[in-house]
Amino acid sequence: MDAISNMDFEFVASGHYAKVIHPLIDETNDLSFLHLSKDMVKDQTYFLSYLSQAQLKRLVLPLGCIPKDEVRRLARKFDLPNQERRDSQGICFLGKIRYSEFVERHIGEKEGILLEAEIDDFLGVHRGFLFYTIGQRQGLGLPGGPWYVVEKDVKNNVVFVSRNYYSVDKIRRSFLVGSFRWISGSPPHNLNHLRCKVPHGPLFYDCSLHIEEKDGIGTVQLPEDDQGLAARQFAAFYQQELCVGSGVILESWDDAKGFPVSVSDKARHIAKMEDKSKLGKPVKIKPKHQDCLRDSIC
Repeated sequence: MDAISNMDFEFVASGHYAKVIHPLIDETNDLSFLHLSKDMVKDQTYFLSYLSQAQLKRLVLPLGCIPKDEVRRLARKFDLPNQERRDSQGICFLGKIRYSEFVERHIGEKEGILLEAEIDDFLGVHRGFLFYTIGQRQGLGLPGGPWYVVEKDVKNNVVFVSRNYYSVDKIRRSFLVGSFRWISGSPPHNLNHLRCKVPHGPLFYDCSLHIEEKDGIGTVQLPEDDQGLAARQFAAFYQQELCVGSGVILESWDDAKGFPVSVSDKARHIAKMEDKSKLGKPVKIKPKHQDCLRDSIC
């Protein structure tokens, strides 16, 4: 949209599975709305939920009313070159290139350190913070896991990890959201009866949302626990079929239990050290349940 801002194009067409409902031609000052796709398995309103009204007004989504199997049929009918191309599970414009290869090619690697969040142990090195995301489990290369990425110090290129990210005592049915963007320009009137979607799955939760007037931070209450609420990712909000907007998931306010995990002050201090070579060799990681296995009380 930025690239064509000075050109005579009225709309941008995208292949996202979602619906945009525009006002009638003689009512152009009215709002445009984002609705769920007819194909709920492929629905991508979550990824469009942070668009502004100005962006949405110039967007056309031709596939919003067509299920994916019908798109395949039409592609074969018109003999399109991508008619048998497999569905993309990553960043679609990369094609066969893996995301990590894309980052390495365009940005490069920059070695940093892995620190255990709670007890500040130096566990090893990594290729660069850009290769990791909050909540990531695979690709850490650490024994005695599972290990999870719980926070990143971008300035110092440090990745904090923990084995306690999914512990059963962590609170996950309440979480904080900020930096809201409402597609209509303002929040819906009834915040007690919304649906929300979080990044890791296709399910919708019934939820309530309370926003503090003082700081604009909202508390989302779910009816059950969820194990994939990662800070700095998005939560999208819905009223029935209508996507009303989204916000950024924040760290929890519960300092006693921590959510996802509280990084210790010492770990943060180590992360700021200019000469990381003073840390020596990584510690030898012990199995998580070594003591209880030894005492046969697991």
